[in-house]
Amino acid sequence: MSSAPLAPGATIGILGGGQLGRMLSVAASRLGLKTHIFEPGAHPPAGQVADRVTTADYDDEDALRAFATSVDVITYEFENIPTAALDLLESLRPVRPNREALHFSQDRLVEKTFLEGLGLQVAPFAEVNGASDLAAAMESTGTPAILKTRRLGYDGKGQARIGAAGDARAALDAMNSAPSILEGFVDFTFEVSVIAARGLDGEVVCFDPGQNVHKDGILATTTVPAALSAPQHRQAIEAARKILGALDYVGVMGIEFFVKQDGLIVNEIAPRVHNSGHWTQNGCVIDQFEQHIRAVAGWPLGDGSRHSDVVMENLIGEDMARLPALAADPANALHLYGKADVKPGRKMGHVNRITGPAKG
Repeated sequence: MSSAPLAPGATIGILGGGQLGRMLSVAASRLGLKTHIFEPGAHPPAGQVADRVTTADYDDEDALRAFATSVDVITYEFENIPTAALDLLESLRPVRPNREALHFSQDRLVEKTFLEGLGLQVAPFAEVNGASDLAAAMESTGTPAILKTRRLGYDGKGQARIGAAGDARAALDAMNSAPSILEGFVDFTFEVSVIAARGLDGEVVCFDPGQNVHKDGILATTTVPAALSAPQHRQAIEAARKILGALDYVGVMGIEFFVKQDGLIVNEIAPRVHNSGHWTQNGCVIDQFEQHIRAVAGWPLGDGSRHSDVVMENLIGEDMARLPALAADPANALHLYGKADVKPGRKMGHVNRITGPAKG
């Protein structure tokens, strides 16, 4: 399959039609590229701005085949794509980022083992497949700890906190017998994430780390610049480069870190554009979405430097009631996702608030 850069007018296939697919489609359109969304759900947010939408399940081989043959390259906006679907798609068109990245990110145990193998520090962890495993795991990691499903968890879902041994049974029941991992508690100061990109030619460009605050397991705000020392900043960027290089990665990745006084702990990786990188839309000339499109299309990567300080705030559920006031503030840039129904815990959009020019 050709690795030549896509010419304007070419089509990028995107698996998933949520807000990330929507913003990728907008970025592609600025570069003269078309997008074709594959999404099982009807009327996805990305469909409002894409050239084409296929509404079909991931086990519909005919639909997958027709989708693949209509595009020039395939990317994705979420990780949990069924293996059989990827097997078929990859036989017809390049899939970027590659399967190796999905292999590690789809399973928390495999991910932690991979990161540890690169010499990066991660939280203490142990595999859990039942009550006897959990008892041994708690001896290994100590408590408090968090029991998480190995697969399909996001935004605080698929996990239960264990404060003491007496919480173990309830936590195990919450996993519904799914293969799990126990992660020891990390006493960290704050969390940051690095949005990094790697091109087909191996070039790596990293955006500045952003400092994250979560509420009820969902990202609430990301602030740049983060309160990192210069050595911590370098350590985060170096870790990101090491991960992308080890995976021969092409595209944008989000890497979350816990910050401690004595160094950084890698929390998790996400092989896609990431919520904590939305600030780049108004803080940089080339944002994370255009950077991803450039990478998967085989174009040169853009400059990741920041021209402004930004606070990104997710608009979740009833936050939409604040829309008139947010729109009235000239420092705010609104990004709404076109979702018809406001629901508790649902990401409806985000606002990037410019707090000043970047310093230094």
